Amino acid sequence: MLAEKTHSTDQTELQDADAPITVDEFAQFVREAINQPPWRANADKEADYADGNQLDSELLQKQRQLGIPPAKENIIGPAIRAVCGYEAKTRTDWRVTPDGDPQGQDVADALNYRLNQAERHSHADRALSDGFRHAATVGIGWVEVTRASNALKFPYACRAVHRNEIWWDMQSTEPDLSDARWLFRRRWVDRQRAARMFPEHKTIIMHSADKWIADLAGEMLEGGQSTGLAQAIDAERAWTVQEDNWYNDENQQVCLTELWYRRWDEVTILRARNGRAVEYDPSNSAHVAVVRSNRGVLERQILPKMRRAYFMGPHILHDGPTPHPHDHFPYVPIWGAREDMTGIPYGLVRDMMFPQDNLNASISKLRWGIASARIERTKGAVAMPDDVFRRMAARSDADIILDAEHMARPGARFEVKRDFQLNSQQFQLMDDSRRAMERVSGVSSAFMGQKGTASSGIQEQTQLEQSQVSIADLMDNFKEARRLVGEILMALIIEDMGREEQTIVIEGDTLNPPRSVVLNKPEIDPQTGIQYLSNDISRTRLMVALEDVPSSSSFRAQQLSALSESVKSLPQELQTVVMPFMIDLMDLPRKDQIVQAIRNATGQADPEQLREQIKQELMFELKERELALREREIAAKEAQYRANAVNTGVTSTFAAMQAAEKIAMNPAIAPVGDIVLKQAGWQPPTPAGQDPNIPTPVVAAPIEQPGGLPGDTTPTTPDVPASADIGANEGIETLRMD
Repeated sequence: MLAEKTHSTDQTELQDADAPITVDEFAQFVREAINQPPWRANADKEADYADGNQLDSELLQKQRQLGIPPAKENIIGPAIRAVCGYEAKTRTDWRVTPDGDPQGQDVADALNYRLNQAERHSHADRALSDGFRHAATVGIGWVEVTRASNALKFPYACRAVHRNEIWWDMQSTEPDLSDARWLFRRRWVDRQRAARMFPEHKTIIMHSADKWIADLAGEMLEGGQSTGLAQAIDAERAWTVQEDNWYNDENQQVCLTELWYRRWDEVTILRARNGRAVEYDPSNSAHVAVVRSNRGVLERQILPKMRRAYFMGPHILHDGPTPHPHDHFPYVPIWGAREDMTGIPYGLVRDMMFPQDNLNASISKLRWGIASARIERTKGAVAMPDDVFRRMAARSDADIILDAEHMARPGARFEVKRDFQLNSQQFQLMDDSRRAMERVSGVSSAFMGQKGTASSGIQEQTQLEQSQVSIADLMDNFKEARRLVGEILMALIIEDMGREEQTIVIEGDTLNPPRSVVLNKPEIDPQTGIQYLSNDISRTRLMVALEDVPSSSSFRAQQLSALSESVKSLPQELQTVVMPFMIDLMDLPRKDQIVQAIRNATGQADPEQLREQIKQELMFELKERELALREREIAAKEAQYRANAVNTGVTSTFAAMQAAEKIAMNPAIAPVGDIVLKQAGWQPPTPAGQDPNIPTPVVAAPIEQPGGLPGDTTPTTPDVPASADIGANEGIETLRMD
């Protein structure tokens, strides 16, 4: 055994969170799985009952010897199918919402489109429905959420996993197994494939012994063995798939164990004021800035770290950290119900098995009694052996030859009596078994689509609601599992999108046109000048919620019927407005074209055209305002031009008068002024300028001598200095001695 090949480890030392798993630890997990409370054999039997295999092999042999025909009326199967049909009918879609961040609505809409796309292409609905059937039947179903191994297919995949492939830490109490220490899955794969999956260990894989799996106590793990149940005497199974993998030496397969385990580590958490918490990184400048500015606090916490390992028997093929961005197991459990003391899962079939056996036995007994006959005869009355006579008497076309000599004797007798009759007590026993199935499961005949005991529509609706209430816990567990599958898918999508700029085109529907959302767009903060990413998906806090409105076609038909009754009482113009919403609820192949035709005929504009029209009207109004502003600006400029012309004319006239005054006082400067103007590039105007027609006084003003009177301080007539030296030192910019 594996336990004998391993050595004990020192349990007094703390393990590093990044330390790989040892064979001793893996052997301990296997021993825990072997010593778990037994439930898988009963679960296999319950699943066989739901599949219609309800007759035990030993019972069939005894009935055959007694001549009792095997009979069964499978009521468990229709009940389970009715519950699964209710799940499909009330199926909801995922909706991504910003968790308290209203600015992340665009990011949420883009991720919501990607998540719904992944829901369709990864076959998540199908996998969840298969897992839900197992949960309703035996109490536990598993759904694997991972990346696709084939790069040519859709990047994500969801698959239902059989319960006998997965073992988990049953000491955990959380429904999502967030507190479980380990979970492993055992799968049989071809040797060639396993060798290519782990090329560094291909020698061990290709040359290992055929029965090495015994070292891992594979046969001691519960579940997968034949239950001995069948539908009839000639429909027994020789072996199960798992038994064939264990004992068939010719299939050339090996068993790989995929182990997921958690190690706990003490880490530093940075918790911001807005509630966001991340693992603190001292090398991250943003983290350091948040701590120094007192916008966050540091906390020491013990958190789990997920790791994954692959084993083939006692050989470790791979061990490393989880490749996924989340801390959940990639296998999501769907719970039915669990025992309080042991945590063993169980489903609806457990309580339905006894009524099913009682019904099958009653039918077999009644069929045998109706076809049976009691024969009273004296010894030697028939001319054939007793065993041949008994077989012949049981036939409907029996041909019995009597011994004439014996029958001629006095007292000889041969009499066939058929006195078995179906009385009311026997029929009541069968009917009570059928009703007991409804009582123990809560699934009524009306819920299964059959005729029940209701005598009116209200009673039938009440019985349907009662059945829905009876499976409310089961539906709540499924809703929580579906939400977790959506969160894991969203985590994978966000990791693959990364921090590169992407444009997501969200497809429109009948009422809403398509639109584009740009994620991770680099922008510059105008105030700080720091570059940041708008619509950053890695920083937007998101959550996956389930829509309260089912997405099934039957529910849309109910909505359409209710809306149609409401629209009948509306005015004609309002009916035309509501018509596109009614068509959106219909399952028509060309709803968009029908809505567009109605809008064109009634003059209604779709939302995109309405937005475009509003935009054009706003642009026209802005254009009118701009033109009015330009007109006022041109008028102001014209007034400014006129004022500038008057100012220029006055300045020129004043300058001309000053020049004339200077020339009149000193005629010798006129030739010098002409030379200065010509050297500066002055040209006489062509044509000549206009005469300003400035009036001249009748009496000419007397020409005064240069300079003013002694003591005159007027700037235009300064006192003539006594010498050039004195004048140079008494200018307006020369400081006086006092």
